[in-house]
Amino acid sequence: MFILRCLALTLLLGWLPLTTHANTVTWQALQEGGLVILMRHSLAPGIGDPPGFVLEACETQRNLSSEGRAHAVAAGQAVRERGVAIDAVYSSQWCRALETAELMALGSVVPAPWLNSFFRGRGDQVAITQAARERMAGWQGPGNMLLVTHQVNITALTGGGVSSGEMVVVRPQEDSFTVVGRLSVPSR
Repeated sequence: MFILRCLALTLLLGWLPLTTHANTVTWQALQEGGLVILMRHSLAPGIGDPPGFVLEACETQRNLSSEGRAHAVAAGQAVRERGVAIDAVYSSQWCRALETAELMALGSVVPAPWLNSFFRGRGDQVAITQAARERMAGWQGPGNMLLVTHQVNITALTGGGVSSGEMVVVRPQEDSFTVVGRLSVPSR
């Protein structure tokens, strides 16, 4: 039993530095600039939006929880503490995405329809994804561009899922991009 516990502890401790190393490499890449950060809005409990959803009326939407608001503030602070330059901030027009971007306090937030959710047929997935790809491909920096959007948008762009508040960092290329890494910033 003792040997199994030691083995489990060794495996756990061996795994932790890899995760920490991956985060360190991603943060270092961001410090060099020229990257795009795809961020899913912070925690807004539930799925989709309630009946009666109106884009211009936050009270009709699923919104950030207090934990989600605290996370957005912590994520912005983490970016500033690491000296990561953010030259442009775009957000979906959904209230939970706009609030996430605003609470991060990394620059003026530009509402962008090309980051709006298309979950449950709310928008044209092909057109929205293509517009986002074009914006991402055209980014050259010198700093980084932050895009606060939704899970379905990030999945369509990267092929992988993403948790609330998680960031996928990508390097733009001519007609595509490569994933540099993922970042999850805990609430403080």
